[in-house]
Amino acid sequence: MTLEIIDGIFSVCKLEKLPSALPDTNFIFFARTDSEISLVCPTDFVPVGILRREDGWRALRVCGELDFSLVGILADITSVLARRGISIFAVSTYDTDYILIKENNFADAISVLGESGYTVENRGTDRMKYDAGKIDVAVIGAGHAGIEAGLASARLGCKTEVFTVNLDWVGNMPCNPSIGGTSKGHLVREIDALGGEMGLAADANTLQMRMLNLGKGPAVHSPRAQIDRRAYSAYMKRTLEEQENLTLRQAEIVDIYYDSGEWVLTTRLEAVYRAKCVVLATGTFLGGRVYIGDVSYESGPDGMFPATELSKSLKALGLPLRRFKTGTPARVNRRSVETEKLEPQFGDEDIVPFSFTGRYEVKNTRECYVTYTGEETKKVILSNLHRSPLYSGKIDGVGPRYCPSIEDKIVRFSEKERHQIFIEPCGAETQEMYLQGLSSSLPEDVQLEFLHTIPGLEHCEVMRTAYAIEYDCIDPLALKRSLEFNDFDGLFGAGQFNGSSGYEEAAAQGLIAGINAARKVQKKNALELDRASSYIGTLIDDLVTKGCSDPYRMMTSRSEYRLLLRQDNADRRLTPTGYELGLISQERYDAFCRKLELIEDEKRRAENTTIHACKELNDILVSRETSPIDGGIRLSELLRRPQADYKLLAPFDPTRPDYPKEVFEQVEIDIKYEGYIKRQQAQVDEMRRLEVKKIPQDIDYAALGGLRLEAVEKLSKIRPENVGQASRISGVSPADISVLLIHLERENRKHDK
Repeated sequence: MTLEIIDGIFSVCKLEKLPSALPDTNFIFFARTDSEISLVCPTDFVPVGILRREDGWRALRVCGELDFSLVGILADITSVLARRGISIFAVSTYDTDYILIKENNFADAISVLGESGYTVENRGTDRMKYDAGKIDVAVIGAGHAGIEAGLASARLGCKTEVFTVNLDWVGNMPCNPSIGGTSKGHLVREIDALGGEMGLAADANTLQMRMLNLGKGPAVHSPRAQIDRRAYSAYMKRTLEEQENLTLRQAEIVDIYYDSGEWVLTTRLEAVYRAKCVVLATGTFLGGRVYIGDVSYESGPDGMFPATELSKSLKALGLPLRRFKTGTPARVNRRSVETEKLEPQFGDEDIVPFSFTGRYEVKNTRECYVTYTGEETKKVILSNLHRSPLYSGKIDGVGPRYCPSIEDKIVRFSEKERHQIFIEPCGAETQEMYLQGLSSSLPEDVQLEFLHTIPGLEHCEVMRTAYAIEYDCIDPLALKRSLEFNDFDGLFGAGQFNGSSGYEEAAAQGLIAGINAARKVQKKNALELDRASSYIGTLIDDLVTKGCSDPYRMMTSRSEYRLLLRQDNADRRLTPTGYELGLISQERYDAFCRKLELIEDEKRRAENTTIHACKELNDILVSRETSPIDGGIRLSELLRRPQADYKLLAPFDPTRPDYPKEVFEQVEIDIKYEGYIKRQQAQVDEMRRLEVKKIPQDIDYAALGGLRLEAVEKLSKIRPENVGQASRISGVSPADISVLLIHLERENRKHDK
């Protein structure tokens, strides 16, 4: 049975006397008995002179004309909702029934009815909506995911519209004003290699840049930059404004549905757009609610308006929404921080920018600082733990496992005497300092108390109070590797809406979603990056294959091919793909090809160049705890030693050409790790052998004899595109994969006959 959503908010009223005239509106229900006079009408049309009223009702209509002989319709709907504790107000007319539900229960009611077999549709209303035009790709949200999605779509030639609730907060950084970090820096360099914008924007607005993990192997080296958040936002806004084929618009999308091969989007101001494809990049705005101690209120990040109506529309569509949580620390005034008590942290002298283009000269202009919590901090937090909404049960959403609040850290790691805190600038034109590691949802007074126990912050002035925020997101198992929904043609998800966390993860998904939305409009095959091609491919594969029970964060340990997927070679891996897509210019591609030629030239030179023994060189080698050389040795052989590098050997290598330093870096890594790289490449080849074995999307797993019940359930739900993806699903064993391979082989033989 189909139920139709009636747009608008209704009021149930009790009248003292008969009205002289009924309100002039399409939906009105009037009743008079010997004891009362009742009126149900849109809230905007409630007449004067009523005795009592109850506002905040939403309405559903049972579609079709109901014969008077039909029984049990309202009873069934009532029982379905009653099991979830949802009460209704029902009105019957000659042809059909109307069900009114309180607004705060409406979205839940839609979800429950959908689960019970009812079809709930939003067919539009008679309100004064207007046709705002047709577009190729609509992007909802202008955070890091929405920016990359919009730019990619427009740059590939599609008419693109990017919608945001506030034009002044495009590319906002509501949490840490930084880009990159461990594994995240890999994502940024991959975005740049494909032709995305994040790396360029970060380089242009860096306050401090560092390469992390230099004491470890090259697989985990990751660039990180502290960013001027307002300058970054202005850069991104300007980039969107100036992009051909793209319109940036301040408008809240409140309704979305599919009609006649197009997506219909309605704004709060009643503009109706029709789009061929839509990218949902709503961040933490969707159903956003902020928590600070006992105080909670509907809000997006940084005090912006939340997107409340869109959640209801997406639930009505049948999207598998759920609640996640994240949080952010307080910001303090730099003038009130006693920096002389803190450990300064400086940027690198030899800066490696995010973008391979080298378009912007990156400079360090600000310092960061390090401090620590102590026993007094722990005491204050533990004594006020009952006032935290995380522990009082007020917050239902699941928080990020790898970025816990300070109260979480105090409880989970109670044996630790202290926790490291980074104090970082928010911009060149502000005194705000970000307290990394001090995310909290404790009451404001408690936050002030524990902050004043931390060295350097004893007298700090809080400019922004820390808070937790709950929001709606989807189960990413509902997505394909292209980031298109399995069951909704032309609808894509990206960023925190997909259950991930972090600006970099969001931007990476936005780029892929934007590319694939454009390619779908253009009737081209989707771009699907596999795990061996990139961290982006790993991120997406993890989300759509394994799902996530808490906000997903990228880490180097998530990649089994991390020696191949280094940040330094992201251009070698992905720039050809970006060029083929049309996101890399001919000029940039030519420069890239020249770099590859230099790398190969230098490899040949290293193999053919002899370094002769001398006392100075041998003394250095011995001091580095490696054996001296006798006579001559090839440069490549010396470079294979862990203790030797190009910098060390420079005085003894007079024929070295004047190449860019990144050329020598690539050659040295290729030579040093040649054996490991070959072994990992063999693993990749095996993985890709399984990836090419496609699985028909209409396969009936329940009919395959030999599959375990858990495997049948998981495979039927996720519907993997190939055997490789199927093998990575939790709950699918190697034995299950063998059964699947045998079945596919049998089917192939049938077709071959």
